[in-house]
Amino acid sequence: MPTFIVEVKDSSGKLTKEKVDANSPEQARSFLRGRYETIGRVRPAGFNVDLSEIEVYLSKVTVKDKAVFSRQLAVMVNAGVAIVRALGVLYEHCGNPKLKRALKGISADVQQGGNLSDSMAKYPECFDRLYVSMVEAGETGGVLDEVLNRLSKLLEDMARLNNQIKSAMTYPVAVGLFAVAVFFGMTVFLIPIFAKIFEDLGAELPALTAFMVWLSGIMRSPKILIPIVFIVAVVFLVRQYYKTPMGRLQIDGLLLKIPLFGPLNEKSAVARFCRVFGTLTRSGVPILNCLDIVTETIGNQVIAQAVGVAKAEIQQGGMLSVALDRKKVFPAMAIQMMTIGEETGELDSMMMKVADFYEDEVEQAIKALTSLIEPIMMIGIATLVGTILMSMYLPMFSIFDQIA
Repeated sequence: MPTFIVEVKDSSGKLTKEKVDANSPEQARSFLRGRYETIGRVRPAGFNVDLSEIEVYLSKVTVKDKAVFSRQLAVMVNAGVAIVRALGVLYEHCGNPKLKRALKGISADVQQGGNLSDSMAKYPECFDRLYVSMVEAGETGGVLDEVLNRLSKLLEDMARLNNQIKSAMTYPVAVGLFAVAVFFGMTVFLIPIFAKIFEDLGAELPALTAFMVWLSGIMRSPKILIPIVFIVAVVFLVRQYYKTPMGRLQIDGLLLKIPLFGPLNEKSAVARFCRVFGTLTRSGVPILNCLDIVTETIGNQVIAQAVGVAKAEIQQGGMLSVALDRKKVFPAMAIQMMTIGEETGELDSMMMKVADFYEDEVEQAIKALTSLIEPIMMIGIATLVGTILMSMYLPMFSIFDQIA
């Protein structure tokens, strides 16, 4: 059965498009008649490019988008605005195409009597399991506005932590790319000029200069594609291997052992675990469900595996702190704080304090890492450029000696 695109206008005068499977344009019109105020142009779907569909496909719902949405929805729910109306208002003012489409479907489901959490679960690309579980807990406990506020705070904290880590990587990557560009430019364009001069003068090239001239020739020939293809292939294979359970476990384990960056990865994972776990338990989500959700959001398979083992022990009556301590992947201070929280019955509050502590630790570690990397990168660039210049000037000394 062919598909038709029908332009329709609702009672409010808003113009939209609907996809209809029908045997003819007239049948497509009849299917929509009564649901909309006006039925406009009907055209076969065929191979027509729908730019709105491309826009939705390419767009991505960020943590910041979800945090803003949660905050706005919490304000309206707290003010007594009905969920359907609140979703409608947010839909009209939403700037993200993918999230906007999801809000349209969620609003329609809720209007027909569905739960907000169940409707959100139909759009996992916008609302993950963490989000849906917290909304479900808020609906069950009748504190949806409070849970949404906690959720927005959690998402804002996670976004801030992620941005801090990205900022720590941005500087060395940018400087490294600049160094590569300088090295490539000098090797490909500058060295051949000097090499031609030395050849015309018949100068004997020192070992360093001869090596740089040889390297320049390699970089200007098709042979340079061999190492480039090799590097691309290695990166591709590593990425594919990381998608496997064993590969992700091994690579995440190595990331925790890398000097300088390893402790940073560990602290950020612990902070994320404590923040998510504390927010979930405080919102009324059962502890076993919390552990399931945390394993999906923690970002490191080694720590996620330790949490999975802890869940199995808790099901048998064990304590979370004891189970995590056996795996030796959490810092001793975090384990001690968890133990105190379990003994006092305030595990959620203690988790939030641990998260605050380790987020501050991440921030301080990033500052220290940046201050350490900056002079190292500068020295590296100076050494690189100095080596190239030295290789070009060394033959000149022998030429001067011959002249003298």
